[in-house]
Amino acid sequence: MMEILTSVVAFIVAIGILVAVHEFGHYSVARLVGVKVLRFSIGFGKPLYTRRAGRDQTEYCLSAIPLGGYVKLLDEREGQVAEAEKDRTFNCQPLTARIAILVAGPMFNFIFAVLAYWAMFGIGIPGIKPIIGDIAADSVAARAGLEQRDQIVSVGGKAVSTWNTAVMGILDQVLAHGDVRMEVAGADGGRRVVTLTTNGLESEMTEPGQLFQVLGFKMWSPEIPPVIGDIVAGGAAEKAGMLPGDRVVSADGEAISSWPQWVDFIRARPGQTVEIVVLRDNRRIPLPVTLDSVDSEQGVIGRIGAGTRIPEDLLEATRAYERYPAGPAFVMALSRTWAMSALTVRMVSRMVTGDVSVKNISGPISIAQVVGFSASVGLAYFLRVLAIISLSLGILNLLPVPMLDGGQIVYQVIEAVKGSPLSERAQMLGQQVGIFFLLLLMSFAFYNDLARILG
Repeated sequence: MMEILTSVVAFIVAIGILVAVHEFGHYSVARLVGVKVLRFSIGFGKPLYTRRAGRDQTEYCLSAIPLGGYVKLLDEREGQVAEAEKDRTFNCQPLTARIAILVAGPMFNFIFAVLAYWAMFGIGIPGIKPIIGDIAADSVAARAGLEQRDQIVSVGGKAVSTWNTAVMGILDQVLAHGDVRMEVAGADGGRRVVTLTTNGLESEMTEPGQLFQVLGFKMWSPEIPPVIGDIVAGGAAEKAGMLPGDRVVSADGEAISSWPQWVDFIRARPGQTVEIVVLRDNRRIPLPVTLDSVDSEQGVIGRIGAGTRIPEDLLEATRAYERYPAGPAFVMALSRTWAMSALTVRMVSRMVTGDVSVKNISGPISIAQVVGFSASVGLAYFLRVLAIISLSLGILNLLPVPMLDGGQIVYQVIEAVKGSPLSERAQMLGQQVGIFFLLLLMSFAFYNDLARILG
């Protein structure tokens, strides 16, 4: 329940920030060019809080539905306007001013993403080194010549230091070229170039969570020793007399060398009594343990009620940390914003052609889960998620679809070309097309959310 509450609160805060940034872009440029702003609303529906301020007595609202917002400008097409204020209407502004107002919202989202990434790189964000683990036989990775413990150094000629940047680079290369050219450093330190041939696999690779499986490799992780850490009160381990620090040597005569092997052994024997041998103070101690049984998505499994103890220095070999002084951090922020924007545009365009899975479209449930998790992990992670969502919001709003800023920009350009506004009938048809598009997009998003939850 606490996780759900955290996700909901973090989601509302994140969407509130990003909507405020977007709408402030429209608001500030409208004010700059002299257009009168009637209302600035964060959220839709019934206003929960309203305040009038400024020379124009602009109405500032916080509304009930926190999934968007809007800026209402003075416009002759939406009601009668006093003669003295006609020069302050949106529709009477020059084409460049109208387009500047419309573009300002998405542009502020891009600017916010740069600032968020800048803060993130300044604070520092931990990551995991892109080291290759197990490789499936006759897979894309195996045919390319990748080997276990290879570390990815660059993708497409661009240096990478974490799995996050490596995955971005791989997806970008797949969508741009079909093949992925990488430089890797082997376990012996020698460097070589490999090429992953992925033509025709774009849709499979862009299914959420399927990239590594399609390529045929796993992330490398150090072997965790089977050493007991925290013990659950009243669990099987406590009843059997196991103690923190015990190292499991064998179970029913089977040698145990790693924690995953130990977990697999326990899960496969629900309710059974097994003979465990542990090493404690350099002495081997036999302990009969009757395992608990619990229901899981995989059926009934065994449980012992003990966690692992991970040596502090064990994960150092896999950790990477991205942190820079202010100047380099800003350069990195610009670079990351450009890279993520380009990747997002490629993803969207390839969805239209069917080369990228539409399962990548996420709705409010998935976004809330990601935002909630990032907020619980730390500020740097939260900033990264805010930057990504802000970029997505900016790009989405630039699509040439009526109801979105991009569609309104198209209207303005058509008006400038033909010398008069589109007819009301044409605009109404456009609005219907826009509504249909947004409903279709929302349907995909909610379907994907429910599919992820229900499995």
